Amino acid sequence: MPSPTLFLEVDPLDRPMVTGQFPDAEVRSEALSGAELINACQGKEAVCCFIYSKFTKEVIEALPDLKLLCTRSVGYNHIDIAACRAHGITVCNVPDYGSHVIAEHVFALLLSALRHVTEGDSKVESGNFDYHGLRGMALMGKTIGIVGTGKIGFCVAKIAHGFGMRILAVDKCRIVELEAVYGVKYVDLDTLYKESDILTLHVPALPDTMHMIDAKAIGSMRSGVIIVNTARGELIDSTALLEALESGKVARALLDVLEHEQDFQLNEKLIRHKNVIVTPHIAFYADDSTTRMFLESLYSIHQWQWKEKVTHEVKPPTVVCDLPGVKK
Repeated sequence: MPSPTLFLEVDPLDRPMVTGQFPDAEVRSEALSGAELINACQGKEAVCCFIYSKFTKEVIEALPDLKLLCTRSVGYNHIDIAACRAHGITVCNVPDYGSHVIAEHVFALLLSALRHVTEGDSKVESGNFDYHGLRGMALMGKTIGIVGTGKIGFCVAKIAHGFGMRILAVDKCRIVELEAVYGVKYVDLDTLYKESDILTLHVPALPDTMHMIDAKAIGSMRSGVIIVNTARGELIDSTALLEALESGKVARALLDVLEHEQDFQLNEKLIRHKNVIVTPHIAFYADDSTTRMFLESLYSIHQWQWKEKVTHEVKPPTVVCDLPGVKK
């Protein structure tokens, strides 16, 4: 009899963690979509996936046995939540598997780019110790604009404070501790665009945030702005960004995510631009964070099997948010 539990997108390094707790589960390394995903999930009551397996309405409706869908990620825009609710499927995520590692990656991108780490390494490897042409940009005293001060944005602000940066932020909800302890100043989006030397994005992909960084938004930014995106590729209009890089309006784009992720041809011009650094969606991918995302997901499956309340079930938050937020 086939296992009622399926794990998708599991790296070989992480397989023992899964099979140690679910020895009878079916474990697959690839991401699936469409008919392949439907076929793989047939007869499964619980499925644990990552962000590249797309559970659309059509997929959900074709899986009458599915009762639990657990994603090893904070975001869940790869899952049709409304369709899951309509079919009585519990959806859970990992609300915080390691905000600090994504925040750290923001500064890994910034420091490697602004202090010419890669170029310097290449020079030295060729036997050239001449520092000319490698003058960097300091972070102290620069203004960083943080769009979204949730768990990741909070960590970014803490690190930026340590570098002695001026910190602006925009969000629907203020975090008083950020203002009081780390000197964060909440402003409207237009002000953040106009005053930020560095702009870093930490909001989910929603209708209101789709292409929030478009030609109009970029036009209101400082010339020479640096844009960092470790959130979702859909936040940025890739065509507008490329045009701004070519004109010099945007000095650098440091990206861990792309609008057309995994489609090299659609992204090729942007990826190859001399003032762009792209990493392959690895901001989350560190030792402790990867372990935690699996352990939290495995625990959610156990809770469901034991008929307990699933702690990390995805539900609409109950918050009072009356600030302007990030609407275009």
